[in-house]
Amino acid sequence: MACLLQAHHRASVGVFLLALWGVVGGGKLLVIPLDGSHWLSMKEVVEHLSNRGHDIVVLVPDVNLFLSDSKYYTRRTYAVPYSQDEMKDRFHTFGNSIFAESSFLMKPLMEYRNVMLLGDMYLTNCESLLKDSETLRFLRESKFDAIFTDPALICNMILAEYLDLPSVYFFRGYPGALEQMSSGSPNPVSYIPRDYTQFTDQMTFCQRVINFLVNLLEVPIIKFINSKFKDIASDLLKRDVDLVTLGQKGSIHLLRYDFVFQYPKPIMPNMVFIGGTNCNKRGHLTQVGGLTYL
Repeated sequence: MACLLQAHHRASVGVFLLALWGVVGGGKLLVIPLDGSHWLSMKEVVEHLSNRGHDIVVLVPDVNLFLSDSKYYTRRTYAVPYSQDEMKDRFHTFGNSIFAESSFLMKPLMEYRNVMLLGDMYLTNCESLLKDSETLRFLRESKFDAIFTDPALICNMILAEYLDLPSVYFFRGYPGALEQMSSGSPNPVSYIPRDYTQFTDQMTFCQRVINFLVNLLEVPIIKFINSKFKDIASDLLKRDVDLVTLGQKGSIHLLRYDFVFQYPKPIMPNMVFIGGTNCNKRGHLTQVGGLTYL
């Protein structure tokens, strides 16, 4: 009898959930993307969410590369004080620097230069957005359910706190182990290789020392970058702000890589691997004939 009651209960719950599935509408989502290749990856996810019935608003600067209008979302722009040519020049210089040959010791410095090259532009974007009273009023009155964004844009974390919205982070990984920092997961330098080192998780003692020193270099760089946004955040939120703590408020971290292809490292329960989301055009595997053993 008890088994029948349990089965009836499970069936009732199943019927209820199926009924609920048909009547519940999509949510209202604010998307704040990072321009360039990051948006090309996020765009496909946004389109899928739109097809599932979500109401999506994409917030972008009026000067951009790929953040165009689409039938899948409503695009909302805010003004920024630079031209299209200036923005393209920055991205062009950034792209050339990434693929330039450099020594091991110069790689961190070049990466820092690249980050600052675009970082100053993103800082300008942030100042323009958070001082745009009309846009802020629109965001408050729209009553979004969540923010879908790239955590490399510090401004988006500030805006999520201002609007009191949960954040879903979508990213591939950044210098300074941003995914570990924003999720609060352990990040031991003893066996997790840092960017630029090209080490594996099987490091010699000397490599571990170098890995440790690279980690020491990353910390002040990140603090310096965050310091530029701290005053902006404090002005908007009317209180002192710790941006690292703010970044750790992300509800879900969608990681655009596969755990199988990564070195072993600790992850938190809200970190989800979604590698392969951009593999829309799948090629057929070549057929391999059977081997004949004599």
